Amino acid sequence: MRMTEIRENHGVMEVCDRLRKEVGCDFVALALQNEVGPDVRWHYASGNVNDKYKRITVRFGKGIAGKIISSGSPMMMSDFPKDIYGKVTDHPIMLAEKLISCYAVPLFFNGSPKGVLLIGKRVSYTFSKSEQEKVKESGEALEQLLRSHILGGGP
Repeated sequence: MRMTEIRENHGVMEVCDRLRKEVGCDFVALALQNEVGPDVRWHYASGNVNDKYKRITVRFGKGIAGKIISSGSPMMMSDFPKDIYGKVTDHPIMLAEKLISCYAVPLFFNGSPKGVLLIGKRVSYTFSKSEQEKVKESGEALEQLLRSHILGGGP
């Protein structure tokens, strides 16, 4: 997916902005696996402190986005970097946005995890079941909005 395609898709921005307000988090971001190759990039952010997220690319299985896409499972961190496995530098989105806690869910296209929706706070926090459910619902809305782009062809 090209960056301009997502920028033009205002529905994506609206879903992310609404989720950030509803959950009361500091940051919401959307990552997608590249069309060619296994790398994963962050394409959109709401509440970001800088534009570093645009330059972050992680390998399949690495970083939060890569791990969620490779496992197809949600993931929560409540007190970064205290509760991580591996190196702090393996989590570039957390470092770039100065996040301490996050919750992220996979986005599925054609039955395969190809994207990630992440919410984060710049304080230690454990996201409740209802907050996790809101992220899941927003992820499903994004799957619908992005389906035509991911599966090739326009809207």
